[in-house]
Amino acid sequence: MSSNGKGSPFLKQCFVTATICCNIIGQGAAFGYLAVLLPTLKSKDTEIPLTKTEESWIAGMLPLSMIPGFFLATPLMDRYGRKATHIILIIPALVGWFTLTIASSVAEVIIARVLQGVSGGMLNTLRSVLIGEYTSPKNRGAFLTTISFSQAFGIFFVHLIGSCFSWQITAFISVFLPFVSLLMTIYAPESPSWLLARGRIDECKEVFRWLRGNEEDEELEDMIQARLAFEKYEATTYHNRNKIVDIIHTIKKKEFYKPIIIMAHLNIILQFSGGTTMAAFAPSIIGKLMPQGDVAFWMVFLDTQRLIGNFLAVYIMNKVKRRTMMFSTAGLCVISHIAIATYVLCGLMGWNYSSVWLPALLINIQYFTVAVGMVPLPNIIGGEVFPLEYRSIGGSISLATGGIFTFVVLLTFLQLIDNLGLHGTYYLYSVILIVNITVVWLLLPETKGKTLQQIEDEFRGKPVRLDEIEARLSLQSNPIEIYKRRVSEQRFNSTLI
Repeated sequence: MSSNGKGSPFLKQCFVTATICCNIIGQGAAFGYLAVLLPTLKSKDTEIPLTKTEESWIAGMLPLSMIPGFFLATPLMDRYGRKATHIILIIPALVGWFTLTIASSVAEVIIARVLQGVSGGMLNTLRSVLIGEYTSPKNRGAFLTTISFSQAFGIFFVHLIGSCFSWQITAFISVFLPFVSLLMTIYAPESPSWLLARGRIDECKEVFRWLRGNEEDEELEDMIQARLAFEKYEATTYHNRNKIVDIIHTIKKKEFYKPIIIMAHLNIILQFSGGTTMAAFAPSIIGKLMPQGDVAFWMVFLDTQRLIGNFLAVYIMNKVKRRTMMFSTAGLCVISHIAIATYVLCGLMGWNYSSVWLPALLINIQYFTVAVGMVPLPNIIGGEVFPLEYRSIGGSISLATGGIFTFVVLLTFLQLIDNLGLHGTYYLYSVILIVNITVVWLLLPETKGKTLQQIEDEFRGKPVRLDEIEARLSLQSNPIEIYKRRVSEQRFNSTLI
């Protein structure tokens, strides 16, 4: 793996990003697969009859099993490396898809969904880290946007295949997504950052220059010097601090708990905005909203719109302030929910309106807000609001919160429709959205164009004191944290270009 080898650094970065994006497509397909699986299992001639409870648990098991995956990935990444962890998490995804192809009972379907969920949870933790460490700051922002696009494409892919083939054949075709990712990962290099952390400096240099060429040696030398300084610091510092006192002190910090509160409410907004339910229960929603429409056509049409919306979001996010984007799309999402609920209620009260264009317009407006704002914004804001020192634990808590609410939404949605009707469910979702949007309105600062330190200071309510600055810049402080903060700010600023 010589730095003088053929191939441009940019194409090599495209290759290593594609290794994980192919797996993300498979994760998106796993989410969207419910819309293919459940209608078939609920049909009269199904080989696996379902009760309402079993149906809800099949829907909710994937996000529930993602939660342990969020916390498994970090120790595996630190101990065995990014590449090995990626290979490890692909295995349960492969087994999960293959199990679905031969499943003959509800238990086997649930086991398959658990395996897919654990893999997906680990992937959510790994994907941004891997892309961030493999790619140049010049292109990192663009590469990171492929995450949401890949997941949306996976949903589109499985809905398209599922509209043409049975649920078993759809699972068999989908198994090739993680399989291709596995083959590509085998030929991908290990992360240079992890190699450096393990003291393998020569290998780190070789991989870094293979990925980046020879034009970014300044960052490489900064990484190496920071690591050497950190090792010296570890060797000469005696750690005798009370961990419990440190934890309590950290929890009380505004710059720690405020971002967590914000991300918890943003995750609730994301899950109740309609993207999760439409990906999993599109046939039920479209069938009730547009009984005269072609369900398979509208599933694929909405997925295509979501892909286009993701492309638009990349451009819009670089032009519009975060708060403006957040509350304009969230407000429109609430309005679309209320409008859909009112339309359905009017139909139940005797309004005889047979044209498909009005419900189609309403559901397209809702899905537009999902694609342009509700899904990408929490991911972007989550990368901006956590201070560097707490990014790992804050990110894990944020992902776990998202997994819990995904589970709640998927577990309860069908039961809510049975008990409240589609209109009652959408009215309830509107109230939940309004409450959480209000909290975010009160707590979320504007983050666009600000450095990570400025955002941290705004949460803190005051700038860092002079003695804190001196402590951070002193040789007695942890040099690796100083380097990480500088690189983190460079990465953040690169996404704004």
